[in-house]
Amino acid sequence: MPRILLIDDDAQLGPPLAAYLARFDFKLDCALKPSLGLAQLKRERYDAAILDVMLPEMDGFALCRAIRKDSDISIIMLTARGEVMDRVVGLELGADDYVPKPFEPRELVARLQTVLRRRVASPAWASGDLRFDGLVIDLPTRSVRRLGEELSLTGTEFDLLVLLAKEPGRVFNRDDILNQLRGHEVDMLTRAVDIGISRLRKKLEPLDCIKTLRNAGYTLALNKVLP
Repeated sequence: MPRILLIDDDAQLGPPLAAYLARFDFKLDCALKPSLGLAQLKRERYDAAILDVMLPEMDGFALCRAIRKDSDISIIMLTARGEVMDRVVGLELGADDYVPKPFEPRELVARLQTVLRRRVASPAWASGDLRFDGLVIDLPTRSVRRLGEELSLTGTEFDLLVLLAKEPGRVFNRDDILNQLRGHEVDMLTRAVDIGISRLRKKLEPLDCIKTLRNAGYTLALNKVLP
């Protein structure tokens, strides 16, 4: 049963949400303050965290940044409806997805299922590794080495890299990427892809391997190394 940690200062939200998520085989724990949530994340193993943006002690963006220093856990941000910049900033800081408040619990379940599905069982092609000049992607362990150094990627960043690496040289447009990684339509699609690519590029430096073809999309431009 996947374990989820909700960090939200609304004490009335956790209990009914935990009861609802239990119907879908999720176990939800709650923390009312960021400091308590960070302590729980260090003390126990969770599969995903849900962070509210408006929190005491520190806001959800600072909390997301703090979590990302030590963990690649899946993160979903709860943002104010209509606050596009909240979603942009959350994605830039490494969140995997966002749900606008007020939200329907079933939508949150769908988002949780999506981000967790990307971290578990790999399809048939995901065996062994993908090797390029300066880059090794180990599919079974979901790890990446750049110039011999292991990288810390979020689940979304890893899946984006694998998508490009499966067919180096192929140009993927934004719709291709969203359809294969998210599996459903969401707001701010173009911006979400651009943010993901930007974060991944930065982590892959000094390798200059993801190329942008104007008005076309993105491609991985590395030479594959034969096993």
